[in-house]
Amino acid sequence: MAPRANWKGFLRLSLVTCPVALYPATSEGEKISFNQLNRQTGHRIKYVKVDAETGDEVPNEDIVKGYELEKGQYIEVSKEELEEIALESTRTIEIDEFVDRSDIDPRYLIRPYYIRPDGKVGHDAFAVIRETIREMNKVAIGRVVLTNREHIIALEPMEKGLVGTLLRYPYEVRSEQEYFDEIQDVKVTKDMLDLAKHIVNQKAGRFEPEKFEDHYETALIDLINEKRAGKVIRPKERPKGENVVDLMEALRRSVGKEAAKADKPAKKPRKAAAGQKEMLMPIAGKKATAKETSTKKPAAGARRKSA
Repeated sequence: MAPRANWKGFLRLSLVTCPVALYPATSEGEKISFNQLNRQTGHRIKYVKVDAETGDEVPNEDIVKGYELEKGQYIEVSKEELEEIALESTRTIEIDEFVDRSDIDPRYLIRPYYIRPDGKVGHDAFAVIRETIREMNKVAIGRVVLTNREHIIALEPMEKGLVGTLLRYPYEVRSEQEYFDEIQDVKVTKDMLDLAKHIVNQKAGRFEPEKFEDHYETALIDLINEKRAGKVIRPKERPKGENVVDLMEALRRSVGKEAAKADKPAKKPRKAAAGQKEMLMPIAGKKATAKETSTKKPAAGARRKSA
């Protein structure tokens, strides 16, 4: 099934324009998710929109947006009024400036999107914009409207396409001084620093995302599989934290621990062919295909039991 675009419009650099589509570069869909159930009946919990005063259910067509001026007093804003203030960035990503990647504080990063030409026209203009950004080794900064809000977007080339990362506005980023002012000034000795550097060197490597396993997600899958198999779930003993008294001794022991760990072969994370959910046990002990495993729903009784 072809991916569905979150946004379609135009990418513009001065007078060079091309139609583009924007797609989410990340997904939470493969993570285990839970529904809320009534413990007594096993039925799904349903949420309804009700009038806070009368308790009556309100249909969607009668619901409008309102800004609370003070307690209980609202200014109503209609959909038509919101459309009246639609910005140009609703349909066009206008590149405003080019900056160095190092200029962008990581606190401002929100989420990435893939951007590609939309349709069969405009590929040449798209290529010009992409290769200009690549050759200049810069990040292009523009604006785009998503979910009725204008966002800053940083554009970078990736292979034949672009990656656009939404950025926060300054008012959305809290000042670090609120949290760092009370940190004590501590003098770190050269011996401590040398030991800590040695530990860093022992742990040095390349960032390879496929090496990492989502341990909590894997534990959820194990829990669901065990409950479906009828096993009794017993609480595990929680590890106890150690109170570090001698920092130098802790650093020395850490060096030895990392050296011993380096001698052991690296443990490979468990992988599924197409996603985490395929690690779930087939229903009724049958062998299921990859598609069936990720899409087939258990019977109502089994669903209630696994919850």
